Amino acid sequence: MANKFPYVASAGPIIKTIDHLRRRSFPSEVTAETLRKLGVAPKNESFVINVLQFLGVIDGDGNKVGAKTSAFVQHKDEEFQREFETLVRDAYGELFDLYGDDAWEMDRASLVQFFRSSDHSSEIVGIRQASTFTCLAGLSGRIDLPQQRETAARKKSATEPPAKPAARSRASGGHRPPVNHEPAKLPSGNTPDQRVGLTVRIEVNLPADGDQDTYDNIFRSIRKNLIDVE
Repeated sequence: MANKFPYVASAGPIIKTIDHLRRRSFPSEVTAETLRKLGVAPKNESFVINVLQFLGVIDGDGNKVGAKTSAFVQHKDEEFQREFETLVRDAYGELFDLYGDDAWEMDRASLVQFFRSSDHSSEIVGIRQASTFTCLAGLSGRIDLPQQRETAARKKSATEPPAKPAARSRASGGHRPPVNHEPAKLPSGNTPDQRVGLTVRIEVNLPADGDQDTYDNIFRSIRKNLIDVE
């Protein structure tokens, strides 16, 4: 069963095709082969043709419908958008009958629900049908196109001052005690509680040819002269 509402995988092929048809003369016949020669909708030619037929600007054979293409000869953007909006509103009459002008700014999930319920389409097709309508709404001047949103975001980012680093909270362990910049005071030699410890290390080299009496005499001398001295 063919889908009632057309869809394209992304907005780019639709935008490029509409822009070409607007900036140049609208051919008397527009087919998938025409779009292939123009190179405006690579690998999406038949899908874009379905959109143009759905809008009524070409018939089933690809012939230009003169009464529907007056929007494409409007030089001013606002004039083009006003006439193109009429084409979109007429084509999506079922959607506008239900939601009125709110349909222009419906969120993605609500649009997908409408298209899937109307066409019994799969999730991916429903998402693409919603994206296609959103693209056409952008060309009608009702909402920003993806490229316009990206440009606006870049301009906003360029004009905003750099964000200040977030202050650390005590709860996160980021609190730091105040730093004392005064030089450290060295202990005074006259402080009564100060005690100085002294360690003396004695190294004894025992003679390799000494007997027991030699060793005993050495240790007795150490004890007498170093340990037991008052």
